[in-house]
Amino acid sequence: MVSLLSIVRGCSQYCRCPQRRFRLATRVLLLSLSFLLMGLSDNKLCAEQTQRPNILLILADDLGYGDVGCYNPESKVPTPHVDGLAAEGMKFTDAHSPSTVCTPTRYSLLTGQMAFRLDYRGVFSGAGGPCLITDDRLTLPEMLRDEGYATAMFGKWHVGMTFFDEQGESITENGLECVERIDYSRAIPDGPVDRGFDQFFGTACCPTTDWLYAYIENDLIPFPPVSVLDRSRLPKHEWSFDCRKGLVAPGFDHEEVDLVFLEKSLQFLDDHVERNPEKPFFLFHSMQAVHLPSFPGKVYQGKTEAGPHGDFIFEFDDIVGQLTKKLGELGIAEKTIVVVTSDNGPEVGTVVNMRERYQHDGANPWRGMKRDNWEGGHRVPLIVRWPGVVKAGAVSDQLVCLTDIMATCADLMGVPLPDEAAEDSVSFLAALKGEDSGAARDFVLHQTISLALAIRKGPWKFLDHKGSGGNRYDSKQLQQYALPESAPAAPGQLYHLEDDPGETQNLYYEQPEIVAELQALLEECKARGNSRFERH
Repeated sequence: MVSLLSIVRGCSQYCRCPQRRFRLATRVLLLSLSFLLMGLSDNKLCAEQTQRPNILLILADDLGYGDVGCYNPESKVPTPHVDGLAAEGMKFTDAHSPSTVCTPTRYSLLTGQMAFRLDYRGVFSGAGGPCLITDDRLTLPEMLRDEGYATAMFGKWHVGMTFFDEQGESITENGLECVERIDYSRAIPDGPVDRGFDQFFGTACCPTTDWLYAYIENDLIPFPPVSVLDRSRLPKHEWSFDCRKGLVAPGFDHEEVDLVFLEKSLQFLDDHVERNPEKPFFLFHSMQAVHLPSFPGKVYQGKTEAGPHGDFIFEFDDIVGQLTKKLGELGIAEKTIVVVTSDNGPEVGTVVNMRERYQHDGANPWRGMKRDNWEGGHRVPLIVRWPGVVKAGAVSDQLVCLTDIMATCADLMGVPLPDEAAEDSVSFLAALKGEDSGAARDFVLHQTISLALAIRKGPWKFLDHKGSGGNRYDSKQLQQYALPESAPAAPGQLYHLEDDPGETQNLYYEQPEIVAELQALLEECKARGNSRFERH
């Protein structure tokens, strides 16, 4: 057996943070001593590790609840692979993204903590940073790596990272000027490989919208951008006008980004099964699809009768199919948990144009869309397939937030979460196993890009603000979807979602006791710094 001293020394290669090294070394020592005291053999340890399931987490971008057929029978885009996963696993009908936009959702997914606690507004672009995940914060991939998992991420990061100029000064602002100052020979110190992933290939922010059109491999950009993007060569349609005139690297094809990410994930699966078949893996496949601009790959163009954005949704579904097909080809489908979800609701431009031109509603049946605190902004598809554990064709109305994935994985590993980690994460493992243990969550929090907050408990939803909390419904584009305010003078909104799923009747004045209860609970969650507690 490898000596405990050598294991502790080896911990230094995983991260640069002293606190992390100490925590990891302590855990390794305690685990190793426990195994020795229990008289476990190396073979038994290896067998137990092999029994742990692989985890494939597929995160779509701006995919709405109504964009996939298994959630919306009226969808105009075929999604046979996602629908097939739902038929083979569990479909959650009351799942929510932690935020109504991408950067805070991705932070929360990876840490189990709601991002409003950081007091950060907005999203990153260009060289924006530093990373929102601090060095000393436990992440989902780090936790799984500590438990013996190989961890990899391919795709969109968008949680911030630090670039440097030629003088070694950090660049953390957004915009073209900052991208032009980057010294690409200098390593990125706070990207995915410094936050728990063994390997990474992807982009800093939105792959085809950003000021920086270049791929990052681990902590470097091997092929830096050399010219300003020529937008005249890009497709032109109602869903194409979302590309900033940034710097682009040689060979960076806006229409093939998701296929590049797919190739990396498929190669990882092949390599892992060949080299480390006994070691479980966590693969985070983070897509560009279906974020604007809607640039489906060339092989997908014209595949649907719902225009370029419909083709883009079709591409997303096919990528899900190719990933799950690979699991089957490698003989590991039966021991792999597959999770498919989205970072928030559908984008305004896609919703408006798809409704008008193709009668496809990505927000169906909810009010609102991306950025809004109404359900359409954060109620998202969530499908989990786990052969032999999750019953095929199961449907759960369990209240779930994507922050809960971290606690669920910890529960699966039998690992207690520290008080200072995953503060807003609650395990829904019992729901996956079909155990009748009641609701895992007593309530859930919602936040928007402006840090407007809401809270949901049972059928009651309280929005601690006026309006959507995100989009302006007095704008020319959205005024057609503005609904009459039933309580225009109210400082907040209260809806009973069972009776009023469309959030049309504000009961703020009719139910003052419920308003007071939910507002107090929201304030308690803010003051405590966590929502990982029950209160009935």
